[in-house]
Amino acid sequence: MELLDHAFMQRALLAAVLVGVTGPAIGIYLVQRRQPLMGDGIGHVAMTGVGLGFLLNTSPVWMATAVSALGAVLMELIRWYGRTRGDIALAMLFYGGMAGGVMFVNLAPGGSNANLSSYLFGSLSTVAPEDVTAISVLAAFVVAVTLGLRRQLFAVSQDEEFARVTGLPVRALNLLVAVTAAVTVTVAMRVVGLILVSALMVVPVAAAQQLTRSFAATFAIAVALGLGSTVGGTVTSYYQDVPPGPTIVLLTIAAFLVLTALATPLARRRARALAVARPAGDPAECAIPATREPSDGVGV
Repeated sequence: MELLDHAFMQRALLAAVLVGVTGPAIGIYLVQRRQPLMGDGIGHVAMTGVGLGFLLNTSPVWMATAVSALGAVLMELIRWYGRTRGDIALAMLFYGGMAGGVMFVNLAPGGSNANLSSYLFGSLSTVAPEDVTAISVLAAFVVAVTLGLRRQLFAVSQDEEFARVTGLPVRALNLLVAVTAAVTVTVAMRVVGLILVSALMVVPVAAAQQLTRSFAATFAIAVALGLGSTVGGTVTSYYQDVPPGPTIVLLTIAAFLVLTALATPLARRRARALAVARPAGDPAECAIPATREPSDGVGV
């Protein structure tokens, strides 16, 4: 393939693969926690880290990781203790993060708002070798957490009170989810962009849930959709000369619409199959629903 002849496209495709896996991997827990827009808020805070990276002449990716992780911890603390003024505090954190990013970039030597563009909306040509190294390390962390602690994270995301009764460290796990989401945002910002990263974390999960409610199946389908969207969007961006971030997000939305259209006839077919399998003399209202293990379901 022609695009693989270019070093920058090799780096971009590798980054796209890592982003396609990590976004839905942490997004499924955010959807479970009913915090689908958490990634969007973290993206605003990460802008301050990018600006500080330019100002201090350090890696914007690593600086954004540190700042967004701190912002994610503050978001969790506000959620625990904020009570009635929590929404106001979160709004100040988000808008302050965006304003701080713009201010720091403009204070940097030779800096301008144009420097933020590739971080806001993604850019293929600006993915440097050091960015790929940073993205690979951060992606490995995200995958290790989301797979290695999947049972504990699912329990906390599904029902905090039940998880607490069973002896799980609920607050520590909540902080871990928040920090992992922050890391995922910085992993994705070079490909999708900070403004659109939340869509990649949420839409593939929502699309997968149109077909299944099993946690394992939802996880696998969401990651497959995220991977297909990021790679497909990256390739399309190269050949059609369009920005990668919006292209990737539009592909994920298209996948959601297609799966939603397929879900209705599939649901009707399952209902008819259940009706046929039910004994003729057993009234529908008396049928006993099949039990399901808590670890197998994904509810929203």
